[in-house]
Amino acid sequence: MEIGIDSFAAFPTDGNGTIKGTAQEAIMALLARIKLADEVGLDVFGIGEHHRKEFLDSATAIILAAAAAQTHKIKLTSAVAVLSAADPVRIFQEFATLDLVSNGRAELVVGRGSFTEAFPLFGLRLEDYDKLFAEKLGLLLQINENEVVNWSGKFRPALNDQPIYPRPLQKQLPIWLGVGGTPGSFVRAGSLGLPLMVAVIGGETHRFRPLIDLYREAGEKAGHPKEKLKVGLHSLGFVGKSHEEAVETYYPGYAETFTRIGKERGWPPVTRGQFEAQNSRRGAYLVGEPVEVAEKILRHSEALGGIDRFTFQMDNAGLSHEQLSESIELIGKEVSPLVKKG
Repeated sequence: MEIGIDSFAAFPTDGNGTIKGTAQEAIMALLARIKLADEVGLDVFGIGEHHRKEFLDSATAIILAAAAAQTHKIKLTSAVAVLSAADPVRIFQEFATLDLVSNGRAELVVGRGSFTEAFPLFGLRLEDYDKLFAEKLGLLLQINENEVVNWSGKFRPALNDQPIYPRPLQKQLPIWLGVGGTPGSFVRAGSLGLPLMVAVIGGETHRFRPLIDLYREAGEKAGHPKEKLKVGLHSLGFVGKSHEEAVETYYPGYAETFTRIGKERGWPPVTRGQFEAQNSRRGAYLVGEPVEVAEKILRHSEALGGIDRFTFQMDNAGLSHEQLSESIELIGKEVSPLVKKG
């Protein structure tokens, strides 16, 4: 199983959610953490895409290209690229270029996104949410497979015998489909034979098993070999030297962030009891010390019929560069070896 980190390039904050430091300082610290993840042997580092004040990941490929110059082995991926609001030609060109810069380490995780601010920003209708994604995904896959493209659709001008450059160093870019909890998204990924990245940010992870079974059944029905039907899991997590240290470090900023975001969506404030339930033995969160976190990843994998990748999302709690770096080091040096040992 591959183990990695996903980041939204978030600013560190104080206990009230007030941003600390400058954007430049936050970006330089993020690049240092990606370099550290590479040095401690993690397999993958992903950068999300948002268009909000508290996140600095609106130009994902640029951050990853800067990281490519400072790393050697770690895979560099989007997490996720909001394909509904992007031009598939430009997305492909950016990540094909990243693949050349990184010597073949670029990947894409594409999805519809969990925030909606990209739609008005780029002049798109939220009502076209799924239609935009389906059409653009089809075009992206065609570009990935063919140097010269013939294509027509509803939301973009047609391409007639159009060559698309540059081509990646890899024969094709690995493209994963990022999904939440919509059954149709799991079936679509399986039917297309795309590896699946499941964002589990609440509830009990084992409850996603029927959806993952749908994915595998759709893939097998479409004739895709089992080795192509990979499953990754993205969850909130933070690792400390002890369970108590991890929880007390992570919880305050987590509660502030998710209470604030929840207010935008009509959710009630976060409580400590809710957090403890999410961080329980069967809950989705992985906040604790290395052994318990590694054991929980393995339990999740067994419950889901085997997973091929697990990524921690931890810069959603206002944590400092030092706190995040210490957690990354523990994940690389202690959690990952335990998971790979099984």
